[in-house]
Amino acid sequence: MKTVIVIAVKTVITAAVRAQPAALVLAASFGLAACAAPDNSADSTPTAGATAECPVTPVDVVVSVDQWGDIVSQLGGTCAKVATVLAGSAADPHDFEPAPSDAAKFEGAQLVVINGGHYDEWAAKLASSSAPEAPVVNALEASGAEASHEGHDHGEEGHGEEGHSHEDEPNPHVWYSPTALTVVADTVTAELRRLAPDAAGYFDERRVALAENLNPYHGLIDSLRVKASGKSYAATETSFDDMGAALGLTNLTPRGYQVASSNDSEPSPADLDASMQLLAGRGVDVLVYNVQTEGSVPQQLRAAAEQSGVPVVEITETLPPDADSFQSWQVDQLIALGEALGVAT
Repeated sequence: MKTVIVIAVKTVITAAVRAQPAALVLAASFGLAACAAPDNSADSTPTAGATAECPVTPVDVVVSVDQWGDIVSQLGGTCAKVATVLAGSAADPHDFEPAPSDAAKFEGAQLVVINGGHYDEWAAKLASSSAPEAPVVNALEASGAEASHEGHDHGEEGHGEEGHSHEDEPNPHVWYSPTALTVVADTVTAELRRLAPDAAGYFDERRVALAENLNPYHGLIDSLRVKASGKSYAATETSFDDMGAALGLTNLTPRGYQVASSNDSEPSPADLDASMQLLAGRGVDVLVYNVQTEGSVPQQLRAAAEQSGVPVVEITETLPPDADSFQSWQVDQLIALGEALGVAT
């Protein structure tokens, strides 16, 4: 039943998104900039664009990470009390060890939103133990990434020191997928409507408002897909891969390096050398560099790119402190990518 509801909502929103003239969308996208620092506290309910009074008691929502926390806050407006466990880059979600105070956030939650996969397994466990009755929106599952990945056999290649490899799992950085973003927003809206039916109209308005706010984001993606399709990139890790695919870019990052990166391990000397040679020979159009990735290897790749003249585009895994919203964060990165590829307008 949930799927039917989500599709119905999505149909309305898609029409609203595409109703904007392309020229206006692109003009807005290149003019959009972060204008204020967000509240990065763990418990916050941004109300930008949601000035209407809520007709019901706000729904208590717990979100694991701020990539989704900002989206959920925009969707919930004044009709949702959103608590985000990990806000900013204070901790790596992969390795996060929740404290008792973090577990307490899940108690009494009416809705839980997690990223899914190995990215925030701790959140799935807390939801199961502390909010067993609350529905859980798993972004990775909602996007269909896990289902499409099932049954894909990688053999024995890439298994790490502990006998487990994330190579045989879908990319957990699903917020970098434009399609997943739409599906997750629709799914969250459907759950909010179900939990607070008297506020269904309000949540529909919030979903339309988010779609309008995402117009510059989608407009840039559409423009770059036309202008930059076929261009290539290498990346210091895998977070950008879904966006790269959406833009029609060719990922030439050496396979061995990618496997090591997805397992948070050091690449072999041969894989590192292959990556260095790729950049030294200007074998790609751009290097996508996650500034939140630690270690000397990404720095070596950046140095090789800069020395050979390959443009470097900086991205982050989580919302930076100066980002006004999810969409402004993504738009700024897309603009920088377009400039690096020489296709900005």
